Amino acid sequence: MSFETIQFAAADGVATLTLNRPAVMNALNTRMRAEITQVLTTLAPDVRAVVMTGAGRGFCSGQDLTDAGAAADLERTLREEYEPMLAAVTTCPVPVIAAVNGVAAGAGANLALAADVVIAADSASFIQAFTRIGLIPDAGGTWIIPRAVGMARAMGMMLFAEPVSARQAADWGMIWQALPDADFAAGVTARAQALAKGPTSAFLAIRQALTASFGNDMQAQLALEARLQGQAGRSADFAEGVTAFLEKRPAVFTGR
Repeated sequence: MSFETIQFAAADGVATLTLNRPAVMNALNTRMRAEITQVLTTLAPDVRAVVMTGAGRGFCSGQDLTDAGAAADLERTLREEYEPMLAAVTTCPVPVIAAVNGVAAGAGANLALAADVVIAADSASFIQAFTRIGLIPDAGGTWIIPRAVGMARAMGMMLFAEPVSARQAADWGMIWQALPDADFAAGVTARAQALAKGPTSAFLAIRQALTASFGNDMQAQLALEARLQGQAGRSADFAEGVTAFLEKRPAVFTGR
């Protein structure tokens, strides 16, 4: 499978999707959105985790403003191109780590924040840059960010369009972890390998439960937990986990 705007490779259960337009800070155009969607919806069965990162000095600068077709009808672009891409991230059949290696701006920031886990290098930053060109945040930012950091911080980020450093993002709870640049690559690899060796079906059930919790009352959430736990309890991974615990050895999960 060959691509124009991304690089894709898989080894040892971990697939790495690299946004690959470094000359424009990996700005999103129609082709890139289609290729991201294609990759994440056609993963091989042996892939157990995905790392999404950027080539060069940035993660993603957001929408490519020279992409005239996309800019001509923003509503159409969001509905027909961004929504499928973001759905491919949020419903990916394996956990997705966004490895933010530099600036993540606008839709690029919100693409990263749609991942299950966000790990950023200390030199990275997140910018809701939309008001600089007279727009509102999109690509899921108005849903994701206030739930992560609260209304006051989300509003400030979006009105003032100022960078939020990786450390500040971690302190706010917007991302999972900020790492020193020297430790970033190794840290991401370790996390990805841990997910690739883990109980995939349980990871996906956790995603489902946490996402649903924002719209559920306590009783509905308890019912969902019971249903998902019942499914997990019938899995091969649960049987292996219990056996490994009793035998005092590491579990060898298969994702089933």
